[in-house]
Amino acid sequence: MAVHLRWLSAGPCWRAVRGACGELHACGELRAWSPRCAAGRLCRTPGTACREQSRGLGYGPRVGGGSRLRTRLAAGLAGLVGLAAAAFGHVERAEMVRKSSGAQSASPGRPEEEEDDELARRCRCFMAPPVTDLRELRRRPDDMKSKMELLILETQAQVCQALAQVDGGARFSVDRWERKEGGGGISCVLQDGHVFEKAGVSISVVHGNLSEEAAKQMRSRGKLLKAKDGKLPFSAMGVSSVIHPKNPHTPTIHFNYRYFEVEEADGNTLWWFGGGCDLTPTYLNQEDAVHFHRTLKEACDQHGPDLYPKFKKWCDDYFFIAHRGERRGIGGIFFDDLDSPSKEEVFRFVQSCTQAIIPSYVPLVKKHCNDAFTPQEKLWQQLRRGRYVEFNLLYDRGTKFGLFTPGSRIESILMSLPLTAR
Repeated sequence: MAVHLRWLSAGPCWRAVRGACGELHACGELRAWSPRCAAGRLCRTPGTACREQSRGLGYGPRVGGGSRLRTRLAAGLAGLVGLAAAAFGHVERAEMVRKSSGAQSASPGRPEEEEDDELARRCRCFMAPPVTDLRELRRRPDDMKSKMELLILETQAQVCQALAQVDGGARFSVDRWERKEGGGGISCVLQDGHVFEKAGVSISVVHGNLSEEAAKQMRSRGKLLKAKDGKLPFSAMGVSSVIHPKNPHTPTIHFNYRYFEVEEADGNTLWWFGGGCDLTPTYLNQEDAVHFHRTLKEACDQHGPDLYPKFKKWCDDYFFIAHRGERRGIGGIFFDDLDSPSKEEVFRFVQSCTQAIIPSYVPLVKKHCNDAFTPQEKLWQQLRRGRYVEFNLLYDRGTKFGLFTPGSRIESILMSLPLTAR
């Protein structure tokens, strides 16, 4: 029975659809990871933590005649937050590399107990040490930049752990990199596994001065930026992931969540959050689509009943391949420039979204990773991936922004592309 799911998207998406879902299958046992961190403490899986209720998320007033309810430069952070390249073939998870700055080791004159505080124990669950020195994170625990960096590191580790458990074959390689203009990132890639052809989860924490082109793009979208001596200091951080499974009946997922600050000449700091999560199946399955959207809706509904409809429509409109007249997938949620009612309330909303990633996707992978498929179905998957590539290279603002940003990592920006496509 064909399923078209018109209620999930306002326009056409595929020209071929699949019938009802098949039998549930269990995937590989835990081999690559343990759910316990080095301190022996259970690393919490997203979706299991207590979630706080919040209301009234929305957007600030109009600035310079333009609404802040629009997508602008912050969407480009997805390019900087992209995924770093890994070696071909099977890859192994690198051991955690300690920072040369001594962030993970006892500092002279500093009590040893302080180096083994809650923050240090929390960091042992991460794929690599934080980009920001631990001493700096300790000095500003309530600063949103610190809180967001720890959130994206935690999200990266939990998603990598969940994917490696499902794959049961290849492991994640870990590439910790630095950006000479300021900051750096951690890119984790699993390739040629039992279940995943390519899975990348990357975080980026960068700072410096906005380029003239970047500032021009922001001003064109209504931002009034007052530079000092032609400079606009900024900080940006986020987590980004694209996961391409081998089985054509297992959907591809993409997500990214980010935070941006720009300091103006008068000392005023502009800030906003952006991000989203969307699903791109090769074959439509109604049960899968309902599960995915229901999980995202539950996360949004904790913070207001109007958020899911608003962000779902934004996602449908954004992931549209104009020259094909079709959407890339079945959507999800997408938002940008989210800067009200307060940093804390928006941050709690983003937390809820990150906690929905694993429960929205991993059950679908387990359900379909062992499904039988034909050579024709594999070919159709390759053709659909071609559409994925077309969108990323022609329309995705994050890709465009990243490719034209000085100091950006080309390998990271293009890591969202699948290994194979037609």
